[in-house]
Formats: sequence, structure tokens, C-alpha cells
Amino acid sequence: MQRFLDAPATARCLPPAPLVAALVAVLQDPAVQVPERLVQPLPGGGSLFVMPALDGRIAIAKLITFTPANAGTGRPAIQVDVVVFDAATGARLLMLDGPTVTAQRTAAVSLLAAQRLAPRSDGPLLVVGAGVQGRAHLEAFAAGLPLRTVHIASRTAAGAQALAAHARTLGLQASVVDDPDAALAECTLVVTCTPASAVVLHGPARQDAFVAAVGAFTPRMVELAPTLCRWFADEGRIVLDTPDARHEAGDLLQAGLEPAAFATLADVVAGGAAAGRGPVLFKSCGWAGWDLAAARCALEQLPAA
Repeated sequence: MQRFLDAPATARCLPPAPLVAALVAVLQDPAVQVPERLVQPLPGGGSLFVMPALDGRIAIAKLITFTPANAGTGRPAIQVDVVVFDAATGARLLMLDGPTVTAQRTAAVSLLAAQRLAPRSDGPLLVVGAGVQGRAHLEAFAAGLPLRTVHIASRTAAGAQALAAHARTLGLQASVVDDPDAALAECTLVVTCTPASAVVLHGPARQDAFVAAVGAFTPRMVELAPTLCRWFADEGRIVLDTPDARHEAGDLLQAGLEPAAFATLADVVAGGAAAGRGPVLFKSCGWAGWDLAAARCALEQLPAA
């Protein structure tokens, strides 16, 4: 029976621990296939993105429309759905709320990286960006790491205050900071999830820092200063979410670094890139395989009809 899940129902099917387990399973499954995404220009300046992925049991398609002309109209510029099919029969099994899937699986990917790579996983945590991704990362890290304290930085004071208040409902001590660089020098865990239209962190960072940079996913986008990226390369290590990030990681490309030289999360999970000493920069750009993992998790978590 096919099901159409709204945002709250989709979120309930993607709790952090099972979702992280599903991510690991996808990375270890030789049956997983993730074809290159299709980007089709649309009349009026928009774009249609089609991101497929499949395994031996299901096939998914993440469908995204990006319509810049919607800005200021009350209609969202980005609209997303994730459709899940039975690979054997072709029957549609699920339609998941795309923005919720994107937020939950991106945060779970960062959590997985932090669990495997962070020199210190107890924080304090700095979240730069108080939007959907900031909230998802806060919730995932609070659920999967021994956090006690979080600092929030945002372009808007109201957004930062709202996310800090939410953090307190999760049992965390939370404060709003005006200077993310000053907080960076104090925090062992950092997440940047901004629109990536300008540098938000310049450094310096701690020698035991773990930074998950998720906002920039094209060569022209940036959140981290080039000097900070090069510092991580020299003093510690840089890990990518997937090989696709080698062509998309604007932070690294604008720093003059060669992303092909860096390990990926699959290498880490396979044991070929064990945690070492020094600071870690985890650069995440996204991948339809993560959406496949979310679909697997949702099917397992979905209550019986």
C-alpha cells in the first residue's frame, strides 16, 4: 500500500540512531547504485533536479524544483519530494516530504562523521545558522553525542534566540553569540549550515575541533575562509561525505585545495581512514545515496498499515 507522509510523519520515521545505522548500511551495500543527477533548465529561469538511487529492493527518486522567481511571492524557491518504489514490481511505496528528508539525513551524516572522527564529542557545540538545517543538526547531535552546552550564531537575533530556546527543551545549556569566530576558539564541535553566500568562520579553531561544513554545495558557495581550510589540511585532516564533493566543495576549491586527495566517509566506515590526532574538517555536499538510506529507514520505522 502506498503512503504519502507529510513533514511531521516523515520526521517521525527518521530518528537519528536508526537513520545513522541506515547510512552505514548504504555505504556497506555493494548493491547500491547512485547514478549522476540530472539538472534540467526550466522556462523562466528555474531548474528541475532528478536524483535517483537504488539497491536490490527499492528505487528512489528525489525530485527538486528550484525557482528563483518565487522569491518574495510567498511560494518556496525550492520544492522537494522523495518517491520510493518497489524495485521488483515498480509499485510506489512511499512519498516522503523532501525538505524533511534533506534536513534529517544531512544532520545524520554529520552526526555519523562526528561519532567516527571528532577528537572530542562532548562539545561545546557551535551552530552557525539557525534555519532548518541548524535545528536538525542541533537535534541530531543532542541525541547522538554527550553534549551539555551549545552556542548559536545567526544573521537574525530572533532566529538564534528561538533555536537556543529549543536547545534548552532538549536539556542543553544554550546561549546566543554575536561573534562566531570567538566561539569557534572555544568549541570542540562546530556545524556551519548557512546559505553559504559569504564566509562565516575565519578561525582560529582548536586543535581538537571537529567542524561539519554543510552549507556550501557548489564551487561558488563558501562558508569557511580559505586560510581556515588550509589550516585543517596542514594541521589535521579533511574528510568528504562522498567523492562527488570533489567537484562541489566550494570551501575547499576556493582555498586552492585538491579535494581528490581527501578521504571520504565511506573510507572511514570501511576502516581505511581511522580517526587520528588533530582537528577535523568534514565537508558535506549531499548525495542521493543518503536519501536512499532515509527511505530504507522510513520503511523500517513506518507503523504497519
